[in-house]
Amino acid sequence: MKILGIIPARGGSKGIPKKNIKLLGGKPLLHYTIEAAKASKLLSKVILSSDDPEIIKVAEKAGLEVPFIRPENLAQDDTPSLAVIKHALDFFKNKNEEFDTICLLQVTSPFRDNNLIDDAIEKFKNEGIDCLISVREVPTEFNPHWIFEPDEHNQLKISTGDKKIISRRQELPKAFYRDGALYITRSDVILKQNSLYGSSIGYIESKNDYYVNIDTPKDWKEAEKIIKKTKR
Repeated sequence: MKILGIIPARGGSKGIPKKNIKLLGGKPLLHYTIEAAKASKLLSKVILSSDDPEIIKVAEKAGLEVPFIRPENLAQDDTPSLAVIKHALDFFKNKNEEFDTICLLQVTSPFRDNNLIDDAIEKFKNEGIDCLISVREVPTEFNPHWIFEPDEHNQLKISTGDKKIISRRQELPKAFYRDGALYITRSDVILKQNSLYGSSIGYIESKNDYYVNIDTPKDWKEAEKIIKKTKR
C-alpha cells in the first residue's frame, strides 16, 4: 500500500497569529507533527501543503518535502481538508505518481502517542475499511445517551432518540470523539466519492494522557502547560 502523508499548514491564522510556526516548548508547533511523521516506517512519502513562504522555509529546514505551493484559493478560512487533499493527489498524478491512501496529519494536534501513525496504518490495512480516524472516549457525563436537546415544545428529549434514560453509568455504551491527530482514507474514496470518510469508518484510540487541539489562545496556554509537565 502506497501511502501519502499530508501535513496541511496554511498561513493567515487569525486566532493565534503565525500559529503553525509559533514556538511551543522552544520549537515551532509544526515540528511536533513533522517529527511524528518522520518516525513512521509505513508512510511512503510525507509532504507539507502550504501557501505561506515562512511556513515552507521552517518545514524545509526541518527536512520535510514541499513539492508545491498551495494555491491561495485553497488556503482560506473555509477551505475544506478534502479540497487540500485532492489538490495534493492531483499534483502527484500529473507527475505520474499515484497513492493508494492518504494520511492527514494536522499540526494543531502536537501530542500524539508513540507509534500512533504506524499502529493506525496497520489497523487500517487489516480491517479493509474506507477510512480510519483517531479518537478519544467521551467522558461519561457527556455521553450522548445522557445528553438532552429541546423538542418542538421546548421540552427536553434524549439526543440519541432513546425514550428511557440509561440510569447506570456502567450500562452506557462507549462513545468517541475525533481528536484530530490523524485521518487515513483510501484515495479512491476521496476522488470518486468526494468524501474523507466513505461508508466504513474504523478508529484507533489515542491513549496519550496529554491532549489539546490548538485553535484558540486558551488552547495554546493548555499546550504550554502540557509541555511544562512533560519536561519535569
